[in-house]
Amino acid sequence: METTLRAKPLVHKEMTETILAGAIEVHRFLGPGLLESAYRACLVRELELRGLEVQQEVAVPICFKGIQLECSYRADLVVANAVVLELKAVDHLLPIHEAQLLTHLKLLDYRVGLLLNFNAAYLRQGIKKLVN
Repeated sequence: METTLRAKPLVHKEMTETILAGAIEVHRFLGPGLLESAYRACLVRELELRGLEVQQEVAVPICFKGIQLECSYRADLVVANAVVLELKAVDHLLPIHEAQLLTHLKLLDYRVGLLLNFNAAYLRQGIKKLVN
Protein backbone atom coordinates (compact mmCIF):
# COMPACT_ATOMS: atom_id res chain seq x y z
CA MET A 1 0.00 0.00 0.00
CA GLU A 2 2.83 2.43 0.76
CA THR A 3 4.20 1.85 -2.73
CA THR A 4 0.94 3.04 -4.26
CA LEU A 5 0.89 6.18 -2.15
CA ARG A 6 4.43 7.07 -3.17
CA ALA A 7 4.12 6.07 -6.82
CA LYS A 8 1.50 8.67 -7.73
CA PRO A 9 3.55 11.74 -6.70
CA LEU A 10 6.56 10.28 -8.52
CA VAL A 11 4.50 9.86 -11.68
CA HIS A 12 3.34 13.48 -11.42
CA LYS A 13 6.90 14.63 -10.71
CA GLU A 14 8.36 12.81 -13.72
CA MET A 15 5.51 13.94 -15.94
CA THR A 16 5.79 17.58 -14.90
CA GLU A 17 9.55 17.44 -15.51
CA THR A 18 8.90 16.10 -19.02
CA ILE A 19 6.24 18.77 -19.64
CA LEU A 20 8.52 21.55 -18.40
CA ALA A 21 11.42 20.30 -20.52
CA GLY A 22 9.12 20.37 -23.56
CA ALA A 23 7.85 23.86 -22.73
CA ILE A 24 11.40 25.14 -22.32
CA GLU A 25 12.32 23.64 -25.69
CA VAL A 26 9.37 25.42 -27.34
CA HIS A 27 10.29 28.71 -25.64
CA ARG A 28 13.94 28.42 -26.67
CA PHE A 29 12.89 27.86 -30.27
CA LEU A 30 10.16 30.53 -30.51
CA GLY A 31 11.18 33.04 -27.85
CA PRO A 32 8.70 35.45 -26.23
CA GLY A 33 6.32 37.73 -28.13
CA LEU A 34 3.94 35.39 -29.98
CA LEU A 35 0.29 34.65 -29.38
CA GLU A 36 -0.71 31.95 -26.92
CA SER A 37 -2.14 29.86 -29.77
CA ALA A 38 1.29 29.52 -31.41
CA TYR A 39 2.85 28.27 -28.18
CA ARG A 40 -0.07 25.89 -27.63
CA ALA A 41 0.28 24.30 -31.07
CA CYS A 42 4.05 23.88 -30.70
CA LEU A 43 3.80 22.58 -27.14
CA VAL A 44 1.22 19.98 -28.13
CA ARG A 45 3.53 18.75 -30.88
CA GLU A 46 6.56 18.72 -28.56
CA LEU A 47 4.76 16.81 -25.81
CA GLU A 48 3.42 14.26 -28.28
CA LEU A 49 6.96 13.76 -29.60
CA ARG A 50 7.97 13.06 -25.99
CA GLY A 51 5.33 10.33 -25.79
CA LEU A 52 2.65 12.17 -23.82
CA GLU A 53 -1.06 12.16 -24.64
CA VAL A 54 -2.38 15.72 -24.87
CA GLN A 55 -5.97 16.95 -24.98
CA GLN A 56 -6.68 20.53 -26.07
CA GLU A 57 -9.44 22.91 -24.98
CA VAL A 58 -10.89 20.46 -22.47
CA ALA A 59 -14.38 21.40 -21.30
CA VAL A 60 -14.54 22.25 -17.60
CA PRO A 61 -17.94 21.14 -16.30
CA ILE A 62 -19.72 23.20 -13.69
CA CYS A 63 -22.36 21.46 -11.59
CA PHE A 64 -24.59 23.47 -9.30
CA LYS A 65 -27.13 21.80 -7.02
CA GLY A 66 -27.33 18.71 -9.20
CA ILE A 67 -27.52 20.50 -12.56
CA GLN A 68 -24.68 20.69 -15.04
CA LEU A 69 -24.50 24.25 -16.32
CA GLU A 70 -23.85 25.03 -19.96
CA CYS A 71 -20.80 27.25 -19.47
CA SER A 72 -17.95 27.39 -21.92
CA TYR A 73 -14.99 27.17 -19.55
CA ARG A 74 -12.05 25.30 -21.04
CA ALA A 75 -8.67 24.16 -19.81
CA ASP A 76 -5.95 24.87 -22.38
CA LEU A 77 -4.30 21.44 -22.20
CA VAL A 78 -4.65 18.26 -20.16
CA VAL A 79 -1.66 15.93 -20.32
CA ALA A 80 -2.10 12.17 -19.81
CA ASN A 81 -5.37 12.74 -17.94
CA ALA A 82 -3.24 13.89 -15.01
CA VAL A 83 -1.83 17.43 -15.36
CA VAL A 84 -3.72 20.58 -16.37
CA LEU A 85 -1.75 23.22 -18.27
CA GLU A 86 -2.85 26.83 -18.44
CA LEU A 87 -0.85 28.73 -21.04
CA LYS A 88 -0.37 32.48 -21.09
CA ALA A 89 1.53 35.01 -23.20
CA VAL A 90 1.21 38.06 -20.96
CA ASP A 91 3.53 40.67 -19.44
CA HIS A 92 3.10 39.30 -15.90
CA LEU A 93 1.19 36.47 -14.29
CA LEU A 94 -1.55 37.77 -12.03
CA PRO A 95 -3.35 36.17 -9.08
CA ILE A 96 -6.42 35.68 -11.32
CA HIS A 97 -4.38 33.35 -13.55
CA GLU A 98 -3.54 31.17 -10.55
CA ALA A 99 -7.17 31.26 -9.41
CA GLN A 100 -8.28 30.17 -12.89
CA LEU A 101 -5.95 27.16 -12.85
CA LEU A 102 -6.92 26.19 -9.29
CA THR A 103 -10.59 26.36 -10.27
CA HIS A 104 -9.95 24.13 -13.29
CA LEU A 105 -8.09 21.64 -11.09
CA LYS A 106 -10.95 21.55 -8.60
CA LEU A 107 -13.73 21.25 -11.19
CA LEU A 108 -11.88 18.63 -13.25
CA ASP A 109 -10.78 16.78 -10.09
CA TYR A 110 -7.08 16.86 -10.96
CA ARG A 111 -4.28 17.31 -8.47
CA VAL A 112 -1.46 19.01 -10.41
CA GLY A 113 -1.47 22.04 -12.70
CA LEU A 114 1.15 24.13 -14.44
CA LEU A 115 0.75 27.79 -15.29
CA LEU A 116 3.17 28.69 -18.11
CA ASN A 117 3.78 32.26 -19.26
CA PHE A 118 5.59 32.11 -22.60
CA ASN A 119 6.04 35.88 -22.72
CA ALA A 120 8.73 35.75 -20.02
CA ALA A 121 12.31 36.44 -21.13
CA TYR A 122 13.25 33.08 -19.61
CA LEU A 123 10.44 30.56 -19.31
CA ARG A 124 11.60 29.45 -15.85
CA GLN A 125 10.55 32.94 -14.65
CA GLY A 126 7.03 32.30 -15.98
CA ILE A 127 6.32 28.88 -14.44
CA LYS A 128 4.02 28.21 -11.50
CA LYS A 129 3.19 24.70 -10.31
CA LEU A 130 -0.07 24.47 -8.38
CA VAL A 131 -1.39 21.52 -6.40
CA ASN A 132 -5.06 21.10 -5.58
